[in-house]
Amino acid sequence: MKRVIRKVGVLGSGIMGSQIACCFANIGVEVLLLDIAPQKKSSPLPAKESLKKTLLNPAKPLYDPQFVDRIQTGDFDHDIKYLSTCDWIIEAIVEDVSIKQQLFEKLEKHRKPESLITTNTSGIPISALSKGRSKDFVSHFCGTHFFNPPRYLRLLELIPSPETKPEILDFLKSYGTHHLGKEVILSKDVPAFIANRIGIYSILCTLRAMEELSLSVGEVEGLTGPLVGRPKSATFRTLDLVGIDVFCRVARYLDQSLSEKDPKKSPNTYKLPETILYLEKKNYLGEKTGQGFFKKIKTDGKSVIQEFQPLNKSYGNRTRIQDPILERIKEKSVPERIKILYQHDSKIGNFYQTIWNELFRYSATCVFEVSDRIYDIDAALRAGFAWDLGPFELWDILGFRKIYESSSDFSIPWIDQMYEKGFSSFYTFQKGKKHVYSPKKADYIPIPGQEEFLILGNLDKNRKVWSRPSVDLYDLGGDILGLGFHSKMNTLGEEVMGGIFSAIEETEQNFAGLIIGHDAEHFSAGANLSALLALILEQEFDEIDLMVQRFQQIVSSLRHSSVPIVVAVSGMCLGGGLELSLHADAIVAHAETYMGLVEIGAGLIPAGGGTKEMTLRCAKNTQKGDPQLNRYQEIFQLIGQARISSSAHEASHIGYLYPSDSIVLNRASLLKVAHKKVEQLLQEGYSPPLPVHDIWVQGKRGIAHLEAGITNMLHGGFITEYEAQIGQKLAYVIHGGKLSQPTHVNEQYLRELEREAFLSLCGEAKTLERIQHLLFKGKPLRN
Repeated sequence: MKRVIRKVGVLGSGIMGSQIACCFANIGVEVLLLDIAPQKKSSPLPAKESLKKTLLNPAKPLYDPQFVDRIQTGDFDHDIKYLSTCDWIIEAIVEDVSIKQQLFEKLEKHRKPESLITTNTSGIPISALSKGRSKDFVSHFCGTHFFNPPRYLRLLELIPSPETKPEILDFLKSYGTHHLGKEVILSKDVPAFIANRIGIYSILCTLRAMEELSLSVGEVEGLTGPLVGRPKSATFRTLDLVGIDVFCRVARYLDQSLSEKDPKKSPNTYKLPETILYLEKKNYLGEKTGQGFFKKIKTDGKSVIQEFQPLNKSYGNRTRIQDPILERIKEKSVPERIKILYQHDSKIGNFYQTIWNELFRYSATCVFEVSDRIYDIDAALRAGFAWDLGPFELWDILGFRKIYESSSDFSIPWIDQMYEKGFSSFYTFQKGKKHVYSPKKADYIPIPGQEEFLILGNLDKNRKVWSRPSVDLYDLGGDILGLGFHSKMNTLGEEVMGGIFSAIEETEQNFAGLIIGHDAEHFSAGANLSALLALILEQEFDEIDLMVQRFQQIVSSLRHSSVPIVVAVSGMCLGGGLELSLHADAIVAHAETYMGLVEIGAGLIPAGGGTKEMTLRCAKNTQKGDPQLNRYQEIFQLIGQARISSSAHEASHIGYLYPSDSIVLNRASLLKVAHKKVEQLLQEGYSPPLPVHDIWVQGKRGIAHLEAGITNMLHGGFITEYEAQIGQKLAYVIHGGKLSQPTHVNEQYLRELEREAFLSLCGEAKTLERIQHLLFKGKPLRN
């Protein structure tokens, strides 16, 4: 039978239950969210109140606020009977075996036969939860462990019991991958499953290394974040967000559960270090209590972040790791930085050797117990903890044989065998496919499921048409090329823009279509502000003019190319990155795409075709009888406020995406869907769009309308005088300059106005201040 999920029941409306309900609402599924009944009839419904609280979270759980209409709330006493209408029921109540079992007993009376039942437990044995249930219940039951926050963390661990039907697992893996956009990993039914088992151990090792090497909280935070491909929340900010009490509880659970099972357990394996025990004892639990490893205080009317100082058990000023090596490697890739830092003869090198060697050893001991497949372990840590590299991928970068030879601790049977057989890495390429070492077979095997996705990093080197600094061009098959770029923050400097232009030329001459996109989380943070700053400081305004003209020409060639060009975006798609995307024949966007024309923050306006394009779209979408000045004001506010969409769905509402553009839920599907989009455009008989000559602008009348609003904002104290000046430049471009009456203009006319305004602002001292503040402080300046 073909299984279809039309309605999902979620039992428990706490932090995870409400967010899981939102995940299904995001993909168009009807949800019934149930919790306990209110103690008094007059009291509000707990499920309804919990959902409301969840929706107030700054990390929005819904792509679109209107999606909440897809969620119904109720209670176990009165509404459990409606679970008979659900195709999938997910339990997410308190972590207590007996309470869960009691709920399942009630549920069995109401669920329809063959409906799916899963539990979001983070560690209770799956077989214990289904004890005493019917054959149909247990055969359709398993664990589905979502990670918090489930909208943003891609991992979904799938944990079967011995009775779970294989076809149920196959369905859930497929549904989780293609509909929920998750990295679905099959785990054995062991304490903490895969990601938490290894990730929590890694954090404990980091805490111990901090104490043993006398490092500060701030130093360790700097060493365990984006520097080595880990999240910005690094170690201690993550613990503050999760809750120090929660972390300690899970660590103690692991210590108790694994006391007999852990293959190389020492008495200190899960022992909580002194620092975190002190914070727990003092009730300094992180975000929930206002202080943990970090504390925010008010000084002279300003908020200041202090950090915990383990030696004197007090809070003090933030610290940072100081070493000249950090400045020398900041432009290098994460793998290059990792190699240099690990070998560095300093406390930095000692720190990485301590925590990573232990990570490698422990991960290797967990193979066979948590999973037989090392690529699943890597994928679980990448998706669940947002690491760029899993433990075995990291080990490969540092050299499998080199690390093995450096310590007797790596004497683990399957690792010994791998070394003795002469293997030099966990991952390799064979016959054009990425392979991984299989400890079970003691040989390389193809990574399963590669055919489902198109990942540039999985392509053999012979698929490269050419490679240049920061840019690679690949033959993706089907007469279609793929251009990937990998500059710092994927900014669009001269190397990347030149590569894009060359890729367009190559495609027009020898191929049928082009995709611009890559494997990185973020598409592009925009233009290269560092290069612009250097030119401004040297007062090379002719060079800046040529740079902007070049950007406009490349974007225009993308729009009017003789071949279809599709841009595949995810994460940050800002400034010049968005301007580039707006000129493609189609955009394929991951649901987690954050689009915005943010140049105002740098004291500039979009001049790579962004202002022109949004004006063009506004003019094209304005219907007869619409309040035209109001429509243009919306575009002015969009750019003037540097508004960034919170999702691809919101980007569609804003107007950055057309209805014909595609939104995909699984990041790994992005390039594959883009490939199909190019094929579709070719099958439809592609013809390049013609230049537009009839963009309706309002001239002086429109400028006066926007300037009136600017004046009101200035007098109200909402904007600074300089922001008013930038706003006037933006208004001038949007309405086509000081034309005496409304008229039609062409694209090139608006591009020239963009460029003139951009150059004018580059000569302003306050723009220079804004650019410097963005580059050196990492946040915009309101001057």
